[in-house]
Amino acid sequence: MVLLHSGVCDRRMWDPQWAALAAAGYRVIRPDLRGFGLSPVADRPYSDAGDVAELLRELGVERAALAGSSYGGRVALELAASRPELVTALALLCPAVPGQEPGPELRSFAEREDALLAAGDLDAAVELNVERWLGPEAGDEVRERVRTMQRHAFEVQLAAAEQVRQTRPEADLARIAAPCLAVSGAHDVPDFRELAAGLPERLRQARHVELPWAGHLPSLERPAEVTELLLDFLRVTVPPVSANVSH
Repeated sequence: MVLLHSGVCDRRMWDPQWAALAAAGYRVIRPDLRGFGLSPVADRPYSDAGDVAELLRELGVERAALAGSSYGGRVALELAASRPELVTALALLCPAVPGQEPGPELRSFAEREDALLAAGDLDAAVELNVERWLGPEAGDEVRERVRTMQRHAFEVQLAAAEQVRQTRPEADLARIAAPCLAVSGAHDVPDFRELAAGLPERLRQARHVELPWAGHLPSLERPAEVTELLLDFLRVTVPPVSANVSH
């Protein structure tokens, strides 16, 4: 079971889930993508999906289920489309999707974030993300956790001498055969709600669930409920065989 974090967070966003998944019998792997958490920025061309595939190869994992939050959902879809033989199941929480064209609300957000970062106002850029991506049920502790992860990502990425361009693998979603659970949050921006809702029309074995209480990061907003949602999906699609954890 590979847990792929959002672009606002790092592997620590899965703190509420990984132990429960391991206890249920899954080998759990939760990497930091490049420029997040403990992973440095890239020094040569790369793809996040390619990195995940290489990590699985190095760990001797021939097939894995993927859970992806937001940007991590896009990485999961890119890997499942380019290497469908590797992926047994997809659990996507408010996922981005390959080829996504941002709507007006996302474009406006990106412009505000870019302007704040260009002005050197890191605090305001962090708060912009905390307020945009967490739903109304997120408490102070969750907000502080997201604040810490987003600030660290900004600091690591802004300190890099240069940003190496990421290459993208082919992402023909019609190649994906794995069962998929696509989750959206009723308080999320329209782009992500529509993308999740549209995946059953694009994938062979996908179903969509909308959480009426959720924003963009439901696994942090109601962690126990999302853990059970993931476990219910996994028990049916990929029953566990062993327990282990890799960071």
